[in-house]
Amino acid sequence: MIRSLLLVLIAVAVTAFISICASLFPLVSPGENKVHRIANIWARMLLWLTRTRVTVIGGENVLKDRPQIFMANHQSDFDILIVLAHIPGQFRWIVKKELFKIPVFSKAMRNAGYIEIDRQNHEKAMKSLDEAARKIREGKSVCTFPEGTRSKDGTIKPFKQGMFHLAIKAGVPIVPISIIGAHEIMPKRTLKVRPGRITMIIDRPVDVSGYTIETRGELIERVRGVIIRNFESGGNPAAEPEAAVRGMKAL
Repeated sequence: MIRSLLLVLIAVAVTAFISICASLFPLVSPGENKVHRIANIWARMLLWLTRTRVTVIGGENVLKDRPQIFMANHQSDFDILIVLAHIPGQFRWIVKKELFKIPVFSKAMRNAGYIEIDRQNHEKAMKSLDEAARKIREGKSVCTFPEGTRSKDGTIKPFKQGMFHLAIKAGVPIVPISIIGAHEIMPKRTLKVRPGRITMIIDRPVDVSGYTIETRGELIERVRGVIIRNFESGGNPAAEPEAAVRGMKAL
């Protein structure tokens, strides 16, 4: 427990320093993409510090020439670090409003172009989705946890509908991501951190062109089904029919 507390204190110090850098850097060299790269460095530093090793399967499924919506299951605060560190290229987070209350850190997120969402307020949530749609029209991808919050017991909970509504309206594919092992490293509502290995499976993009707002429930079940199947496979290529495992690499 002492080790975990020490790691948390160091992580907070690193986060504060990087947040200050991300807040001030645009004064010298403006640009959301540059601040997102700083966030990528921050995530890699914390994963290294906590001795968390990540194996990525299906990295080639990330589209290089068009925006997409990344959707991942959510079990731990480490999910944020894993996605930031190991999804290549640029994207913008859709972040719950509570994180925007943290001094300096919130300024850094705004400088990166991340989008605040209040899922308890329908009107504000719709404005957030409008902002996400604007980012997509600019050619930028977005990333979200469709469960809306971390799972307490490690199971994958029902998905919120908002991001699927956005995907259909914007006509952009959804890339399902399964993160395996984060719950064991740092469960919800605990400061205990265990060294370990994470597997992140990036599946093939799901084309949304055949869906409408009225049939979005079918799209939700399809994407959730892919994430669950890959999650339950444990990253075993022989047991996992959905993910493209070519180019599997340990990072």
